[in-house]
Amino acid sequence: MKLFSRTFTLLEQGLDYAATKQKVIANNIANADTPNYKAKDVRFKTELEQAMAPLEAYRTNPKHFPFKSPDTSNFLVTTRSDVIYNHNGNSVDIDKEMSDLAENQIYYNALIERLNGQLNTLKTVIKGGK
Repeated sequence: MKLFSRTFTLLEQGLDYAATKQKVIANNIANADTPNYKAKDVRFKTELEQAMAPLEAYRTNPKHFPFKSPDTSNFLVTTRSDVIYNHNGNSVDIDKEMSDLAENQIYYNALIERLNGQLNTLKTVIKGGK
């Protein structure tokens, strides 16, 4: 959804991240009692570093800032295999998962509120400030 600024794109990418994280957390919670199941996590830092990589573009002056790539739609899902919490080889810490779930829900709600604000602003502009 490309409207007048990158705000909508960035909010959409944030919502994609939150949805992916929600699915991974739900999967971890569902497999909390599965023997030898290794908990998974969504890594954002790697994606952020890739997004900050310079975009190939022509700069007229070397003092100008380099262009950045905004594409962060694919998030890296990794397996946490360094820790075992249960005697059956399972690495799901249910308390951590529930905490991550609550944190992700707050993040998602904040993004939705921001998106609603952007859409209301756009609606006001379309109506001519009325």
